[in-house]
Parts: sequence; C-alpha cells; structure tokens
Amino acid sequence: MAEVKGEHMEQTQKIHGRIDMAKIKKTGAVVLPSLFTIANMAFGFFAIISASERNYVLAAWFILMSYVMDMLDGRVARLVHGESSFGVEIDSLSDWMSFGIAPAYLMYNFVLKDYGFWAYPVAFLYVLCGALRLARFNLKAHFGESSKMYFQGLPIPAAAGILASFVLAYSMLEAEGNVRSIKLVMNQMPFVYGIIPFIMIALALLMVSSIPYAAFKQGNLLNPNSIKGLFLILSILFLIIAYPQDALFLFFSLYAISGLLALMYRALVFIRKPSDGERTRDEG
Repeated sequence: MAEVKGEHMEQTQKIHGRIDMAKIKKTGAVVLPSLFTIANMAFGFFAIISASERNYVLAAWFILMSYVMDMLDGRVARLVHGESSFGVEIDSLSDWMSFGIAPAYLMYNFVLKDYGFWAYPVAFLYVLCGALRLARFNLKAHFGESSKMYFQGLPIPAAAGILASFVLAYSMLEAEGNVRSIKLVMNQMPFVYGIIPFIMIALALLMVSSIPYAAFKQGNLLNPNSIKGLFLILSILFLIIAYPQDALFLFFSLYAISGLLALMYRALVFIRKPSDGERTRDEG
C-alpha cells in the first residue's frame, strides 16, 4: 500500500511539475528571453546607424547595451526554463550583428578608413572570425560538448567590448573640461589608436583559437556569498561607476589577455614538469 502511495505521489509531483511549466508558458514567461535577444539585436542595429551618422560614442554605448542584453537573455532563459533551439539560433544571429558587424563597421569609420584598401580585409576578418566563433559554439552546444567552466576561444561579446570601450576611452581625449579618467589608461590611448588594425586581427584570431577563457557561469570567482567574491564585485562596480570608459576598456582587455597568460603558464608548467623517464632515473 505504501508503495502504491509512493508511486501516486511521484506521479502527482510530475503532474504538478508539468502544470507549473504549462502555467509558465501560458503566462508568456518563455518569451522573455527572446525579448532580451531582440533588444540585443536592436541595439546592434542602432549602433550601425549611429556609426554611419558619425556618432561614434553613441554607437559604442549601443554595443555595450547589447552586451548587457546578451548577459540577461541567457540568465532569464535559465530562470524560466525557456531554453530552446530557436533561442540559441536567434541569439547567435543577434550576437553576430551586435558584436561582429556593428563593431567592425564602427571601427572602420572611426579608425580603419584612414588605412585605405587594407581597412577592408581587416574589418572583414573580424566579422568572419566572429561568425566562425558563433558557429563553433552552436555546434558544440548542439552536441552537448560545451563547458560551463570555460569558453573555447575569446567570446565575441568580449572582443566587441574591447573595441566599443576603446572608442569611449579615446573620445575622452577630445572632450572639453575636466573628465575623470585613469591616467595610466588614457596615456596609452594614442598608442592603441595606432595599432588598432593589429588589435582587430589579434581579436579575430583569438575568437577562433582554442584558448580557454573563464566562463564565470559557476560563480566561483564572482560569488557574492564569499568575502573575496564580494570584494571583487564591489571593486569592479566602483571603478565602472567612477571611471566607466577607462574601467570598461581595462576590464575587457584584461579578460582577453588572461587567456594568453593562462596558456603561457600551463606551457611553462608542462615544460618544467619532469617526464616519467626522468623521474625513474632520479629515483634510481
């Protein structure tokens, strides 16, 4: 009798679970992630229009707003259990417009057009590698091979974040009046401006590389429940509020460099690590 009651309770729980999901779908909550994704695409489109009108600062802010929408759509999808194959595909299309086409078009108008013919292949290489990066991500997600700990290659939103925040930081050099800035970062802006084509090529190659980048999905480093995580989050927020343009460029750049530094560290550890044969000789 107890077994019958147990089976009945399990069936009831399953039914209740289905009912809860049905209620969520009826309320339209599953549509919420797509709304954020559409907002992501819209801001990317607005960035292209703003860049065509030579309003580069506004275009850069639109790209960063797309970044915020891209962060929210995934979290909302997991919250309301609204993940779907359609959502993955439309998210990739939005990312390609907002973080692939829009930044490349912005940088072409802001810097690259002064380089003549070579501006075309540099801008296109960035767009192409961004598309390849997204296609590879979707393929791995389709076969369940994606990792929650690391991204394979530099994520395209991070690459776009570097370019958009550079435009904001460099524009502060031409701003009139006293502008709060990090002098260490601002002093490097003219140099960064001069090597932008090489930076875009490097970002393109990093996107299609196999270098692992932290995903921060597990919340180990940015866990607000730990003292270190809380201190790190508050420090980041303080810098972004106090020096938004410089801080964003600094954080995005450090993230891009972190993958290279981690790769170099692992290579050094591998080189210094003695082989099995050397260990045997040492023991003998």
